Amino acid sequence: MARAPHGTNQPPKIIYKKVYVEGHGGHHGGAWKVAYADFVTAMMAFFLLMWLLGATTEKQRKALADYFSPNLIQIKQNSAGSNGLFGGSSIMDKDNYPNRASQTGTRSMTVPIDASGGVQVGSGEKGTLKDKALRAEDKKNFEKIARQIRAAINSTPKLQKLASHIKFVRQRDGLRIDLVDNADYSMFGLGTTMFEPEADKLMGLIAQSIRGLSNTIMIRGHTDSLAFRNASGINNWLLSSSRAEATRQRLAQGGLPDERFDRIEGVADREPLITENPADARNRRVAITLLYRKGVFGS
Repeated sequence: MARAPHGTNQPPKIIYKKVYVEGHGGHHGGAWKVAYADFVTAMMAFFLLMWLLGATTEKQRKALADYFSPNLIQIKQNSAGSNGLFGGSSIMDKDNYPNRASQTGTRSMTVPIDASGGVQVGSGEKGTLKDKALRAEDKKNFEKIARQIRAAINSTPKLQKLASHIKFVRQRDGLRIDLVDNADYSMFGLGTTMFEPEADKLMGLIAQSIRGLSNTIMIRGHTDSLAFRNASGINNWLLSSSRAEATRQRLAQGGLPDERFDRIEGVADREPLITENPADARNRRVAITLLYRKGVFGS
């Protein structure tokens, strides 16, 4: 505090001195380094993610995602090799589900929705395994029918000449019975839907043989490529479909109920048996197909 001047009554002056202290060396702190390190780490993770997305397949990405999913811990902990890098899974696995090397199905396809069942799952009346049993039974029935029809033809003098006109062809859909014409004999009258007498007896024999089955039937009519002079009156399309319908009617007369018939088709000359010669008489035929029985989930 300064003294008051002599000879005056003025109070002494008080002088305040403000000292500003600058923070020398503040730019040497480490907070910004932590933020920068976090930024670099995030960028590395981002580029690693971009590389994984570009260098892996969809299946591999799903396997990686499943590995890091916490809800798979209980599934993986009992897997073979669960203490390994991928917790018992391969990077190519669709699911962490016990499987053989040849298995292609996923867990969702091979395990029931309610996670219950056993080795007989799917073998019930509405199961997919039931279809396999039906197909095996149908194959045996088809073979039996083919033997019966051949034996009946060979034992009947009037039908023996038709032995070469009937063919049994196994197909994916069932057993196809082809009634084929040739240059010497036609199942129908020329340009008509009337069966020849021997062909009519053969149709009765076929109806008797398949009457006891429950398999549905598809009938398809075929013609050769020879055209009619007056196409406005009748043509190969009309003739093939009409002969297929005539075949259905003859089988119905033999005791087959209407619900046994699944499809009746006429395809004219579009599916020739002798492809190199569409005009060949052997292209004229009627195909009767005994279809495999179908389950709920398909054939």
